Amino acid sequence: MSKLALHWQILIGMALGVGFGVLAASLGWGDFVSDWVKPFGTIFINSLKLIAIPLIVASLIKGITDLKDISKLSTMGVRTIGLYIGTTVVAIVVGLLIVNIVAPGRSINETTRDNLLNDFAQDAGNQITAASAQAESGPLQPLVDLVPDNIVAAASSNGNMLQVIVFVIFFAVGLILIDPKRAQPVKDFFDGVNEVVLKLIDLIMLAAPIGVFALLASLVVEAPSKDLFVALIMYSLCVLLGLGIMIFGVYPMLVKVFTGRSYRNFFAGMSPAQLLAFSTSSSAATLPVTMERVEEHLGVDEEVTSFVLPIGATINMDGTSLYQAVAAVFIAQAYGMGLDLGDQITIVVTALAASIGSAAVPGAGMVMLVIVLGQVGIPEVGLALIFAVDRPLDMCRTVANVTGDATVAMLVAKSVGKLGEPRERQLDDYYPNASR
Repeated sequence: MSKLALHWQILIGMALGVGFGVLAASLGWGDFVSDWVKPFGTIFINSLKLIAIPLIVASLIKGITDLKDISKLSTMGVRTIGLYIGTTVVAIVVGLLIVNIVAPGRSINETTRDNLLNDFAQDAGNQITAASAQAESGPLQPLVDLVPDNIVAAASSNGNMLQVIVFVIFFAVGLILIDPKRAQPVKDFFDGVNEVVLKLIDLIMLAAPIGVFALLASLVVEAPSKDLFVALIMYSLCVLLGLGIMIFGVYPMLVKVFTGRSYRNFFAGMSPAQLLAFSTSSSAATLPVTMERVEEHLGVDEEVTSFVLPIGATINMDGTSLYQAVAAVFIAQAYGMGLDLGDQITIVVTALAASIGSAAVPGAGMVMLVIVLGQVGIPEVGLALIFAVDRPLDMCRTVANVTGDATVAMLVAKSVGKLGEPRERQLDDYYPNASR
């Protein structure tokens, strides 16, 4: 008997999780959900994060050494970074256009603003402190941070993913430059590790419906019960409209124009990764599934996915950048501040730079937003205005981030002749004991 497709199972798990969360909240079962349901979601996320670093190390070494030519690596790298920057700029501009037209912050009166600032003052203070530590470093500190002084220590945290990527690229280049006979055993080892990790992804995804059920049930129970003001609703709609334009307009259009793949083909391949991104709010946690979907279901060669997607999970934050642009202008409007063209160009540049340094974990964009606000003179404490709705928006912007990663992977693959027909996985790949 055939099984439901994975994305349908995840959708059912999400719907049941929300329904159960609403029921639990109404019956006062918050402690039960926190103690007996949420841990399963945490285990699911941790299991995905657990294999993120091994996946990046093994797949990136395999992908780069398979190129057998450093010039190919240079070509692919330039195209990858260029496309990531291009899509991020488009996302920021889309966000600025929407928030300037709708102007959601204009409807916040002084009393409402003061109430929100008081409710979330402590949370805002924590983010400001974290951002201040980054701002106090020198202008070249981001460059210094790229090179770890201890690769074992760097690999111990998913927040240091960019450092790991830099070391792995350096290691793989060295592997290409030595005698092929001496390099082959090392390459074979990492090829084997890569295959094992990909199989682990299949096993972990068997638990995806349960994991997203637990995550969303706990999210609903723990959500603040405060009323959402009209201005916050309008702000949220601005962010969602911008993300929707990117996810359902810009990305599939680029794929259609440059690769010839249909809208349906693109979303059929990416939907499980998108749903998982929505549930986890983490590009890093979703990375293993994104790589599997792009390679197996969108036809991108492993050489490209193993190079483009780990970098994208670290520096390509289209959804986060769009949100930062909308949030900055919204907060300025709430304070009655006017932003001229120069200020908004500064937002574009700062949000682009901040997205590159934003960790691929839940809530990291909020810290980087403080830097964006500071660059244009917007009071950082205004961050408190958007805390009440940040979590659901974080889930949505992560979907944009991973969709943008997949889009760039397809475009790069097409440009280097590495985009083939997708190999749809058989049922046995996800359910080894299933019978038809």
